[in-house]
Amino acid sequence: MMTFPLDLIHFLKKAARVAVLTGAGVSQESGLRTFRDAQAGLWAQYRPEDLATPTAFARDPKLVWDWYAYRREAAKSAHPNAGHFALVEMEKLIPELTLITQNVDGLHRMAGSKNILELHGNILNVRCSECGTFAETWEDDPESVPRCKKCGGLLRPDVVWFEETLPRDQLEAAVHATRTCQIFFSIGTSGVVHPAAALAHAAKAEGAVVVEVNAEPTPLTPRVDYAFHGKSGEILPELVKSVWGNENRFFSDESFK
Repeated sequence: MMTFPLDLIHFLKKAARVAVLTGAGVSQESGLRTFRDAQAGLWAQYRPEDLATPTAFARDPKLVWDWYAYRREAAKSAHPNAGHFALVEMEKLIPELTLITQNVDGLHRMAGSKNILELHGNILNVRCSECGTFAETWEDDPESVPRCKKCGGLLRPDVVWFEETLPRDQLEAAVHATRTCQIFFSIGTSGVVHPAAALAHAAKAEGAVVVEVNAEPTPLTPRVDYAFHGKSGEILPELVKSVWGNENRFFSDESFK
């Protein structure tokens, strides 16, 4: 069992407002490839950046649709890991926990987290590229991209592509949660993709305790108050046990399986 600093345990027990930022490392522990490692098989000849832009979609919408269909199926077959479930437990125990994620796979929702801000969208959702209407169902055609039943526009994944801005409401809510939190967690993220990378620094500037959980050190590491290097699926459950294990009515070892 890991040993955590007593002052961190004390901070967490008393904290009323916590913000958590998660990145690709959390999903990677569920077997999902990171964005830039997603190329395999037929897709190995393409750079992800060449498939994730409005320009690419306009040039070859079928190619882009098929790549995201491939990634969507991979996300559907994945399962939340112990790190996801530990964050669900924390949300139950902390009066206000805001989960900000850069991931698009929907695993946090699948695990049971409620207060989620998906900065980069959700690959499981599909919307019209013209009118924005979400599509619950569509007919797959090997020759063409499915079209919106409302306006006839091409359907696309509900994710943020390069050359696009983050959803304003999600970003503003993330900034507010960051600037008002008492403890900020940076989990499984490199800390270099903006604007999400700026959140930890904003929290620190407002006086929050900043905690990093990542497989290896990042550019953020020298600035944090506590850094734990390893798998979030191992570290976070141990942290929950250390802080709330004796008093958590929700807690059981089964929660993290």
